[in-house]
Amino acid sequence: MNNKSKEDPADFEYEERDDAVIGWAFRWSLAAIVVLGVAGGLLAYFCTREQPEVVTPATELKLPDVRDISGANIPSVPFADITDEAGVTFRHINGSFGDKLLPETMGGGCGLLDYDGDGDQDILFVNSSYWTFDNRADRPAAQMALYRNDGGMQFTDVTVETGLDFGLFGMGCAVGDYDNDGDPDLFLSALGPNRLLRNDDGRFVDVTEQMNVAGGEGDWSTSCGFLDYDNDGQLDLVVCNYLDWTVESNRAHDFRLDGGERAYGPPTAFGGTFSFLYHNEGGRFVDVTEEAGLQVRNRDTQVPVGKSLGVVPVDVNRDGWMDIVVANDTVRNFFFQNQRDGTFKEAGTFVGIAYGEQGRERGAMGIDAAFFRNNSALGVVIGNFYNEMTGLFVDRDGQMLFSDEAVPTGLGPPTRLELTFGVFFFDYDLDGRLDIFAANGHLEEDIGKVQESQHYEQSPQLFWNTGGEAAYEYVKVSSANSGEAFFKPLVGRAAVFGDLDNDGDLDVIITSCGQRPRILRNDQQLSHHWLRFRLTGTRCNRDAIGAVVEVRAGDETFRRRLMPTRSYLSQTERVVTIGLGKREDVDQVTIHWPDGSRQEVEVLIDSMNEIIQSKE
Repeated sequence: MNNKSKEDPADFEYEERDDAVIGWAFRWSLAAIVVLGVAGGLLAYFCTREQPEVVTPATELKLPDVRDISGANIPSVPFADITDEAGVTFRHINGSFGDKLLPETMGGGCGLLDYDGDGDQDILFVNSSYWTFDNRADRPAAQMALYRNDGGMQFTDVTVETGLDFGLFGMGCAVGDYDNDGDPDLFLSALGPNRLLRNDDGRFVDVTEQMNVAGGEGDWSTSCGFLDYDNDGQLDLVVCNYLDWTVESNRAHDFRLDGGERAYGPPTAFGGTFSFLYHNEGGRFVDVTEEAGLQVRNRDTQVPVGKSLGVVPVDVNRDGWMDIVVANDTVRNFFFQNQRDGTFKEAGTFVGIAYGEQGRERGAMGIDAAFFRNNSALGVVIGNFYNEMTGLFVDRDGQMLFSDEAVPTGLGPPTRLELTFGVFFFDYDLDGRLDIFAANGHLEEDIGKVQESQHYEQSPQLFWNTGGEAAYEYVKVSSANSGEAFFKPLVGRAAVFGDLDNDGDLDVIITSCGQRPRILRNDQQLSHHWLRFRLTGTRCNRDAIGAVVEVRAGDETFRRRLMPTRSYLSQTERVVTIGLGKREDVDQVTIHWPDGSRQEVEVLIDSMNEIIQSKE
């Protein structure tokens, strides 16, 4: 057994080392106690002492810079709300009853057409509907409404006698003489099957099934329009589709306004879809969407990309063949370039129209295109969601290279807070420059509870084209210039313009979701001259849709497109109006017909206010 002696030096070594460790630990523990004590005392002192008054130093409030509109002599052009006195009693039914289903927020459309051929612009209102599972007994019937223009801004409801007294969950409309028989036919887009209605001497007959344009039972179609994309003299049809949506998929989401009341929710919660392109083959339309190149898929997942709300056919590169621009909601916009062989190439990113500011997708809805500078520059205006400026994409000289000039032209900043649906170019003061109108309105009735800057009903906006005479190209018009009636808030959706009273200037109609529309009569008294062109094609489509009218007066050339399809869910009149301001002479008028031919028109007029009818 190997026992160590108590006198073993090793024992003393370990004992001395342990004492040193214990001493070191004791000293640090004592120090820690002292520190904690001091800290506790200080904490008690600061917590119990009387708090001095905190004074926040005042800072100067810096407001956003006010945009300089010096040099902008905005004309006085009052608009009068004549909806009641005109005899229009239509009220849009959106189907809302508490479930907050997204289609309730998106309708309804409006179209101008001369259905009876008397030279006056009649008005079509597209209604939505109640849901089939809504059993409220006191609900009125939901149907379309067609008002005949009797002259003098008086209208008569002719819905029943024209065969339009039926219901569907309608969205938009297209107007065009698809059978080239001399009267305008109607296409109605809807949630569910669409409708094509042939005009037979003033009565509309449903030919949807035989013409093969109903679409699918579950499709949600929006803006639509007739065009002759292959220049064969017959009008084809493009139809936007919005979301891959069902009642069940909507109810499955628990959308809330900041955790509070149920909300409608964003389109990002639903998948995309393909729109339709129908080729007119005489007795029947054929769906050529896929072979024509209009089915845009995600490169990685191959799912449909489009969430399409607005469409405008326009010949961007001036080659005589109609291209198609599509406004998409929360995904990139499309530019379909016509390949002149029956197909299109999607090139929105390449030409610069796919994305908005900072290269991001925006909530795009309404759209229009025009030669707004009276030169070769083509502008495409696109209305967007709130906190996103309206876009103004400009292509110079048909180069197919767009840049967004909303900010430098002055259009963008005043539109940031508005949620814009219908938008279009038009010359409201007939000075020869194209101004811009926007219809605004939110989706949520209670949006003001969570967003102080937002309101369900919003004022329309009007931007006057200064022609470069001021610091900015477009300046916002106020009620001092155009009257309180024009800017009264509403839940704006579709918007159209046309000369409803045949006095030469352009009146405006705005539809309101779930409410009555507003008819605004243009009461300008500026003594400006104007020309109006009613075109009838013989070798091209009879409506001459796609034609361009050029009027040269001195060193200025005015170019205007004949294209009813514009704005949002809308159709404007099929007449080209060109304001001339104080100009008293016209040097040359040229019609560029849709088939690529040109025609010089001799202008023999005693008054610059005479309507000119031209025929190829």
